[in-house]
Amino acid sequence: MQSNHLIHESSPYLLQHAHNPVNWYPWGEEAFAKAKREDKPILLSIGYSTCHWCHVMEEESYADAEVGKVLNEAFIAIKVDREERPDIDQVYMQAAQMMTGSGGWPLNIIMTPDKRPFFAGTYLPKHTRFGRIGLIELTERVHELWRHDRAKLLQPADQLVAALNRMNVPDANDTPLETGVTARAYQELLQSFDAVRGGFGGAPKFPSPHKLLFLLRYWHQTGEKKALDMVEKTLAAMRAGGMYDQIGFGFHRYSTDDHWLLPHFEKMLYDQAMLIIVYAESYQATGKVEYADTAREIIEYVLRDMRSPQSGFYSAEDADSEGEEGKFYVWTEKEMEVVLGKEDAAFAASVFGVTTDGNMQDEASGQETGANVLHLAHPPVSDENKARLEQIRKKLFAVREKRVHPFRDDKILTDWNGMMIAALAIAGRNLNEPTYIRAARKAVGFLLRHLRKKDGRLLHRFRDGKAGLEAHLDDYAFLVWGLIELYETDFEAHDLQTAIDLNAVMLKHFGAPKGGLYFTADDAEGLLVRLMDGYDGAIPSGNSVAMMNLVRLARMTGNTELEQRAAAIPRAFSKEMNRLPSAFTHMISAFMFAEHRSYEVVLAGNRNSEDGKAMLCAIRKYFIPNKVVLWRDNQLVTLAPYTAEQKALAGKATAYICENFQCNLPVTDPEQALRLLQGL
Repeated sequence: MQSNHLIHESSPYLLQHAHNPVNWYPWGEEAFAKAKREDKPILLSIGYSTCHWCHVMEEESYADAEVGKVLNEAFIAIKVDREERPDIDQVYMQAAQMMTGSGGWPLNIIMTPDKRPFFAGTYLPKHTRFGRIGLIELTERVHELWRHDRAKLLQPADQLVAALNRMNVPDANDTPLETGVTARAYQELLQSFDAVRGGFGGAPKFPSPHKLLFLLRYWHQTGEKKALDMVEKTLAAMRAGGMYDQIGFGFHRYSTDDHWLLPHFEKMLYDQAMLIIVYAESYQATGKVEYADTAREIIEYVLRDMRSPQSGFYSAEDADSEGEEGKFYVWTEKEMEVVLGKEDAAFAASVFGVTTDGNMQDEASGQETGANVLHLAHPPVSDENKARLEQIRKKLFAVREKRVHPFRDDKILTDWNGMMIAALAIAGRNLNEPTYIRAARKAVGFLLRHLRKKDGRLLHRFRDGKAGLEAHLDDYAFLVWGLIELYETDFEAHDLQTAIDLNAVMLKHFGAPKGGLYFTADDAEGLLVRLMDGYDGAIPSGNSVAMMNLVRLARMTGNTELEQRAAAIPRAFSKEMNRLPSAFTHMISAFMFAEHRSYEVVLAGNRNSEDGKAMLCAIRKYFIPNKVVLWRDNQLVTLAPYTAEQKALAGKATAYICENFQCNLPVTDPEQALRLLQGL
C-alpha cells in the first residue's frame, strides 16, 4: 500500500492519514523547505483522532485519488494532530476566528511557505454544495491566484499577523481589575443558566465543570444558595441524561440538544478528570451519596478502559464504530429483549426511556432509526429495584463488550494526565478510597520516569514506548496541580518538592515580563506569534491553573514571591476579565482564594496513629476549598521553614491553624480544630 511522509509518525491521527493519496508531511522543516523551493502555498490541516467531521473529510476527500492529485499539484500538504501540537493549533485557530468569526475541527488553513495564513475554513466537502465551497474548487481558485495575482491573494496575510501580534501583548497595570468581578461572573452564569434542564445556554450544551467549581466556591464564600442549586441541578441532569454512559460509565463530550439526551459520543480524558473533581467536591459540600457514586463510576471507567499497562492514561475514545457515530452505545428495543428477556427488558425500557421507534434520527432522512440512547427516564427508587437495575446493567455491559469498540487514541499526554492525577487524588481523599490514590501515584511515577528529561524539563507526549515533543504551559501547570493534590492527600514531601521544581521551570521559561504566562517556552520553535490565553475553554486555561498553583504553593511554603507572581497573572487579562468575567471562572476561583478568608493548616504527629487519623478526618470533613494542608516532617521543614517549630504537643496529633495571616494556638482536639476552620 502506498504511504506518505506520515508513516513514521507516532500520532494515531497522523497515522490514520498515512496512506492517503495526498502527499502529507508532518509539521517540520522538510515541508517548509520544499514549499519554498517549489514556490507553493501550504495546506495545513489540523484535527484529532476522535473528531467526527475529521473522519468525514478524510473519507470523502483526503482518501480520494482525484482530490489527492489536485492538492499535490497546488500545495505542500501538512497534517497536524492538535492534541500533540496545541501550540500550532492555538495560533491558527486564533487566525481562523479572526478571519471567519468562527472555528472548529477539522481546521484547514492555506498559508505561505513562511507560515502566514491567508485562508481558513473548517469542514470542506469535495465539491461545492449548499453554499459551502468544495475543496477541489477552492484549490483550483487558490492555485490560479497564486500564479497570476498573488498580491491580491496575500493581502490579508500581513494584516492578520500584525493583528495577532497586537492582541497578544499583556496589558498589565494598564487596566485594573474591577471590584465586584467575582459577583459579576456569578450573575452572568445565573443569567445563562437553564433553570429547567440545568447547564448554561442552549444546544449544544457542554458540561463546563470549571464553572461548577467556581459556583461551589462562590456559594461557600457568600452563602448564596442559588449558586449551589445551579451546581446540583446540572450534576443531576447530566448524570440522568444520555450524555452519561449509563451502561459503561463516563461522560461523552457534549449534548447536541439542550436537555442532555443525545450526545456527541466521543469520550475525552480531560472531561472525565474535571467531572470527577466536581462530583467529588459536590459530595463533600452536600454529603449526597449520589455524587460520590457518580465520581466512583467515572473512575471505574477510566481505570478500566483508559489506563495503560504502564499506569499512564490514554487521551480519548472515538464517537464512531463500524463507520457510525454512537453505534457501540445505542440499543434497540429488540436487542434488549434478546439479552434480558421480556420482563427485565420491559423494566429496563421503562427506566432507560427505550421505545420501539428509538430516540435517534437518521441525519439524512430525519426518520427515527429504532436506536435508543439510554437515559434515566424513570430512575428506580426502592433498593430492590436499584439492585435489579444493576444486574441488568451488568448483563447489558457484558454483551456490549463483544461489540466492535470505538477507536481509542492511546497517546499519553502530560497535561491531561496531570488533570487526572489531580482528580484521583481529590476523589481518593474525599471518598476515602486508597485505590484512587495509588492510581494517581503510579501515574505520577510514569510521567516523571518517561516524560521528564534529565534537565528537569517536561515532554508532552508518550506513545509506543517513545516520549517526544517539548512541553507547553498546560503540561507544567496541570502536572503541578496534580502533584499539589497528591501531596495534600498522602503528604509525601517529595511530591511537593517536585511541584515546586516544575513550577520554577514554568516561571523561568513561560513567564512574561508584565505578568501572565505564554503557552510556549522562550526557547520553543518559532511560530507566527507566541500566544498567551487566560480564558477557560473546554478545560481551565494554563494561566488560571498556574495562578491557583502559585497561590497554594505560596501559602504552603511561605514564599511570598510566588504570591506576587500569582497576582500578576489576572492583571495580564484584566481588560478581558472586566468585559466578560464568566469566561475566566477558574482564574476568578484562584483570585477568590488569594483575596478572601483562607487557612493554612499544619498537622504534626504520627499520621498513622488513631489520633492522627481522627485529626485528618476532622480537617477534611467539610468543603473548605480555600485552605492548604501540610503534614510536618523533616523534609517538609526544608520546603516550608516556618513549620520548624510546629511540633506535636505531648505526643498527640496537633493542628496549627492560621487564618488570614494570623495564627491560632495549636490544638490537639479534632473538634476544636474543626471549629477553628469553620470560623467559630
